[in-house]
Amino acid sequence: MLPWPCGRGASSPPRIGRAADVKWTTNALGRKIPIELEGRKLRPFAGAHADPAPGGTGPRRTAGGPSRTPPGRGAPDKRLRTWDDLLDRMDVRSGQTISFHHHLRDGDAIVNEVVARLAARGVRDLTLATTLFAVHERLVPWIESGVVTRVEGSMYGPVGAACTRGAMRGLCILRSHGGRQRAIQDGDLPIDAAFIAAPCADPFGNANGVFGRSACGPLTYPVPDSLCAERVAVITDGLVPFPCSRRSVAGGNVDWVLEVESIGDSARIVSGSTLPPRSPTQLLVAELTARFIQETGLMRDGFSFQAGAGGISLAATVFLAERMRAAGVKASFVHGGATAILVRLLEEGLVGSIVDLQSFDLEAVRSCRDNPRHIESTPFDSYGPRAAGCAANLLDVAILGATEVDLDFNVNVSTHSDGVLLHGMGGHADAAAGAACSIITAPSFRSRIPIVRERVTTVSCPGEVVDVVVTERGIAINPRRPDLRDRARSTGLPLVELPRLLKDVQAITGVPDEPVFADRVVALVEWRDGTVIDVIRQVAEPAAPA
Repeated sequence: MLPWPCGRGASSPPRIGRAADVKWTTNALGRKIPIELEGRKLRPFAGAHADPAPGGTGPRRTAGGPSRTPPGRGAPDKRLRTWDDLLDRMDVRSGQTISFHHHLRDGDAIVNEVVARLAARGVRDLTLATTLFAVHERLVPWIESGVVTRVEGSMYGPVGAACTRGAMRGLCILRSHGGRQRAIQDGDLPIDAAFIAAPCADPFGNANGVFGRSACGPLTYPVPDSLCAERVAVITDGLVPFPCSRRSVAGGNVDWVLEVESIGDSARIVSGSTLPPRSPTQLLVAELTARFIQETGLMRDGFSFQAGAGGISLAATVFLAERMRAAGVKASFVHGGATAILVRLLEEGLVGSIVDLQSFDLEAVRSCRDNPRHIESTPFDSYGPRAAGCAANLLDVAILGATEVDLDFNVNVSTHSDGVLLHGMGGHADAAAGAACSIITAPSFRSRIPIVRERVTTVSCPGEVVDVVVTERGIAINPRRPDLRDRARSTGLPLVELPRLLKDVQAITGVPDEPVFADRVVALVEWRDGTVIDVIRQVAEPAAPA
């Protein structure tokens, strides 16, 4: 029996009307939200923990149709010989939704390959259910020509920029890791064909990400896809005899297996955003964060924490570890994407275990493969909004980043202040909603653009689940947390109110111009429960010179 029910429905909603035809309402944050868009009836955000919709009402199912391994002595072999054989059987048609995982990050080679081959077959109007990185810039011409018309997941870099300028013909949906899993579970994101790139797999479809020359660490983000997609393929450059030991994706949920020369370059799972900073300003923010955690009593024996993959969060982990050593404190577990920094803490004994959904460097891949205390998690166990509990809810502290924070502590991690979509949401909202104390770390301004705004350009995470904002100019504590404020006041920590911080920074940078948007909504930002927390509009083209 599957661990949860998964729903199915039409994967390509009809398009209706332009911006002038849209009727609007207001959500709990005061953001204007369409009542219906492109045939999709939207539920406005009602609160971080309101979750107004029932979940998991769809039929239970596994992948594929009849068994491809009938009883007998024959080898459990689902292998196909060529890409054409695979695509014939996957039967992807125009208007359908195809999914991929993002464990290989900027080293992925499968998304571009599959879309190119489908485009050559004349397939159009595809929805991609995945997270896209700079390596997927090759998709932009296919977006502009209508081969890809929607993305449901996250977009970094060129694809996000193309979406914001209106190149995407359909409506995109931005979701957190937990929100994506929930959408599949609830039937909001029906998947016609799932393509799972696997560093190691057997002919039956059992697969993992810790062995093989393309090893990338945990291989669990595609687990919901394998359970619910209509058709499932594992694509591997590390075929091993049955049974594949260490099984992240179960062969019983896989229809076909294709062996290829390469699924990508796992060395490129490291990126600039997953490297520690050298900036004195960012290091000061990180040091203040570690100091806050210790001096307010959050750092205690057996506490747990998650640090995002951003540079300040990584540095904060280093400074926090120094304080843990000095105080003789050990953490019970750390959660989220793993890095070499966390691996060193594990091997030193400063943390009891790593609960890991994604490796951000090759040291983390090695640790996940070799260390039994480095535990591979799943989107259900780590972030699942419908679960009977998840690891994010067990966190004492979450250290997270932001592109903007406003006076109500709402956070933007999706767009820059110019409105351009360049970042993914990751597990940010899930960790912020679950942790006992969520801390946003950021410099007070970047490139003379203030981080603190009266009103963020895009709300990705509501202020009700954001407890603390740490900048180099001081620490702001949400008025919803008087307990933290009282503890911090007795420590000598540099506390500041966000309105004062905004005024001080604007005295340096000036007040930036607000971005100019067209009427068209190009993407919805979903809260993890499926309600719409904000919309992203097309960035207006600059006016032609007179």
